[in-house]
Amino acid sequence: MNVLLSIKPKYVEKMKEGKKKYEFRKKIFKKIDEIEKIYVYSTSPEKKIIGYFTLDGIIEEDPKKLWEICKDYSGIEKDDFFEYYRGKETGYALKIDDFNTFAEPIDPYKNLKDFVAPQSFQYVDHEYIEIENN
Repeated sequence: MNVLLSIKPKYVEKMKEGKKKYEFRKKIFKKIDEIEKIYVYSTSPEKKIIGYFTLDGIIEEDPKKLWEICKDYSGIEKDDFFEYYRGKETGYALKIDDFNTFAEPIDPYKNLKDFVAPQSFQYVDHEYIEIENN
């Protein structure tokens, strides 16, 4: 099983550059042990599935502690980080491992039937996206 995450293009670029090694979330998937790959949907204006990464663990902490642990490779400004977690007692950091980009990003609106971009994340069939990229 795999997951498709919606991520803003400015953060996708930081991932590509190796400056963002954590993806932050307010909520996390329930089927963590079943996840093989996490596909990255770069939101507007790009609107494409640009690649995937594997998960090297998840850090669950209060936002202040999470920032201290992840700040060097957060890929996000401190103010934006704390604005994202404002009012939250717990935050999650997905540890990005083995980030891979597709040679040709997938335009899901053309290539995938009835595609709807996830608000945060959605579970996807493993072969569903891989077949479309061949």
